[in-house]
Order: sequence, then structure tokens, then C-alpha cells
Amino acid sequence: MSGSQNYINHVALVLDASSSMSHLRNKVVDVADQQIAYLARRSRELDQETRVTVYVFADKVQCVIYDKDVLRMPSLKQLYRVGGMTALLAAALKSQRELAQTAQLYGDHSFLTFILTDGQENASHRCPDAPATDQRRLTEAVSEMIETQDDNWTLAVLVPDQMGKREALACGFPKDNIAIWDATSTQGLEEAGQVIRAATEKFMVGRTKGIRGSRAVFSTGADVVNKDSIKAAGLTPVKPSDYQLVAVTRDAAIRDWVVESGHTYRTGCAFYQLSKSEKIQARKQIAVLEKKTDRVYTGPQARALLGLPDTEVRVKPDHNGDYTIFVQSTSVNRKLVPHTRLLIMA
Repeated sequence: MSGSQNYINHVALVLDASSSMSHLRNKVVDVADQQIAYLARRSRELDQETRVTVYVFADKVQCVIYDKDVLRMPSLKQLYRVGGMTALLAAALKSQRELAQTAQLYGDHSFLTFILTDGQENASHRCPDAPATDQRRLTEAVSEMIETQDDNWTLAVLVPDQMGKREALACGFPKDNIAIWDATSTQGLEEAGQVIRAATEKFMVGRTKGIRGSRAVFSTGADVVNKDSIKAAGLTPVKPSDYQLVAVTRDAAIRDWVVESGHTYRTGCAFYQLSKSEKIQARKQIAVLEKKTDRVYTGPQARALLGLPDTEVRVKPDHNGDYTIFVQSTSVNRKLVPHTRLLIMA
């Protein structure tokens, strides 16, 4: 095997360990351990070497695992301790600066970093790992770092709200490398883990196609759906007796078409085919149809597979030759598009 084909992934988790994360401490360990187990499995399946680095940050930024073979990773249980403020910018700078010192000999190396935070930056100005004490200068330093990273670097961040997203944009994070997660509950953290896993899957499959880095790691749409990503997301097919696909032959409201097709309408039972770019609300379920077999996959992981955060988001239908996306409708008057199909769940 020549060096250029030897894929080596350097995946880093940079985890907020400030005091406000204390209610999620055990779940952070679970989610990180699940991500590492997933990385180990996919590295074997795709024949890619993966090395994992973990940073935790509060008042200070600490590297607790550096570039370790994913197949030999310990649990983070003993390594993740919470307490202190949020030196978010210092964590971004230190993690990327230190990882940049990693040797990149003999192989196709790629760096993927996920930063997870539940709050706003408030401690970097007095953190020993920061290159400046002024918030504006720190923001500029992060922005300049991201701007000058090579094409085999991907830096993504998960923030708790729109304010966090605005701050991340101001720091130069590409908009499709920013995701919002619900930091108030273990369920929200579980969903964040699914979003990270879907993004990692997209990244690793992309590596096999020669993609070295991404400025759209959380981008949403049907283009990320394939047999491997469905399997990686843990989606299982719905029993054929539990759904029916109905052709839409003219303009009609969704409830009327369900009733005309001989079914009883219940709110949420009908899924329309995504045929144009539109906003999808946080609680809407997603179904994925395999065109060749008419097999349907659904469940909470379907949202994560498409990279959908736990907020309203605009999604493109994309043109995927093998899969079609369906979106749950909770409106009785939803106008159906002729020449599409309607999915009715039992």
C-alpha cells in the first residue's frame, strides 16, 4: 500500500468541563465513550487508522489523552472532572496549536476536532494557555487560526444557543461547522452525540473519496444518506405492515389525501416527500426511504443522520439517486406536491 492511501485520522474531542456541566458529567463520559467505540468500529470497517486526542477545559485547558490509537482508548470516566469557568477560546487555540505539532509523515493525514460547550466564553482572558488577555484579540486569534488552517483540518463546535452560534461565527467558524444542542438535559446531550457521530461518519466516508477536510461537517440534507451512514446511525427498517406509500397525483391537502386513500387521519401519521428546500421544526420526525426496495427507516437517529440539530433548521432535498427523505406533517392543510409520494404510518 502506498503512503497516500494510508488514511490516518486524528480526531479530537475538546470538552467543556466548567461547573455548569456538572449535571451532565456522567452523560458526557457515556457519549464520549460511545463516540470512541463507534470510531474504533468504523476505523476497522473502512481500513482507516484513527488516533484520538481529548482535551477538557474550564479555567485551564488540559490535554488528558494525546493522539492515542482508538483501539486502545480507555474510558474517560477517570479523566473528566468538572469545575470552574469556560476558557472556550483558549481551548480552541491550544488544541489546534498542539495538534499541529503532530507528525504527518507517510500517509494521508486528516484532523477533525469537535468542541462541545454549554456556555459562553468567560475565562480565556486569564487562562495561562491563551496568547492574549483581551477578548477581541482572542477572537481575532481564533479567526486567523481557522482561516490559515490547511485543507486537511476540520474544526467544528457545538454550542447551546443562538448567542453561542453568533460568537462562533465571529470567531471564524464556518457556519456549517456550528451546531446547536440542548444543554439542559441528558437527552439533549445524547442527541448531540448522534449529531457528532453522523458528522464523523460523513467525514470518514468522505475520506475514502479523497476529501481531506470539511467546512460543512454539520450540513443537512439527503446527500449524507447512504447504506453505511444508515448503518452507522443505528437505523432499523420499519416493518412493511406498519406503513404504506401512496402516490400523490394532484394538488391536495394532506388530511384529504390520507382519507381519500382509505386511511384514518391521525395527527403525525403522514409524512410528505421533501421536494424543495424548507424549514423543519425541532420535533418533526424524519423517515428515509430506500428507492430500490421501498424500505423505510425512521427513529430519532434519522434526524441525526441528516445532521439536524434540536432546533428549527432549513433542509435541502438534494438529489440522492438511492434515497428519498420524508418529513412528518402535523398540519392537516399541508399542500402535497403532485408526482411525489406520501408515507402513511400505521
